[in-house]
Amino acid sequence: MTYHSPAKINLWLRILGKRPDGFHEYTRLCRLALGDTVEIEHLGKGTDVTLTCSDPTVPLDESNLAMRALRAFENRTGRQSSWRMHLEKKIPAGAGLGGGSSNAATVLMGANELAGLPLTQAQLIELGAQIGSDIPCFILDSPAADGAGRGEQVTEVDFPWQLPLVLIKPPFPIPTPWAYKNWADSKEIPSILYAPQLCPWGAMSNDLERPVFQKHLLLPTLKTWLLEQSEVHAALMSGSGSTMFAITETPAQAAELAVKAREWCGETSWVQSTITAAALPA
Repeated sequence: MTYHSPAKINLWLRILGKRPDGFHEYTRLCRLALGDTVEIEHLGKGTDVTLTCSDPTVPLDESNLAMRALRAFENRTGRQSSWRMHLEKKIPAGAGLGGGSSNAATVLMGANELAGLPLTQAQLIELGAQIGSDIPCFILDSPAADGAGRGEQVTEVDFPWQLPLVLIKPPFPIPTPWAYKNWADSKEIPSILYAPQLCPWGAMSNDLERPVFQKHLLLPTLKTWLLEQSEVHAALMSGSGSTMFAITETPAQAAELAVKAREWCGETSWVQSTITAAALPA
């Protein structure tokens, strides 16, 4: 079977304090039309698992979230089989777009379907939360979800908007643990907009911009440039970065902004226009 594995953006991310198991946060994640393709084949008896990927920089061992998801599924169900998995990547790594988490969620749902649905959606969400905090949001039947705790406590959101946007990832990743670790001691850069941007779907802000912007000065400069463009409704960093995104009024404006952004950023940055995912049919 072949499955779509969508990217996500964080429309907002607020850190509410520290907990023994990590930072307590409140975030809204929104799926995108842009995504990877995950192929899963159930080969039947045996224990051989093969993982391949179109991106040669992606690890194919047990550290890969897709592999960890399959192992967790087998452990939970008590069933071992032979599997073949292939990841056709369009979501860049280290971008704050949830590519690894989405792949893991897709593997959980796909393996469950191919094995005859031994686990319920609630059980898959619980299993996903043990692997990574963003994974449960990709298992829900909703284009958007609110996450609390470490992001693993998810609630479906009624999200009627389809937002055109441009994604811009500079040629460097941001390690998520580093961003959280440096949040408490970080400071705002004068003249950079950190305040919530009021939109019909909520107040957009990201507390992790503070430590990331302080270290990577290209990103606050990019945010300021995006907000100066007439077609931009709001601009923000997604997750822990390094991707910045800008929401426009129309897909045509997003396409035009992508052209300007490629010229402004240069050839080493990844730039892509897309749209947030539509609500799933009832």
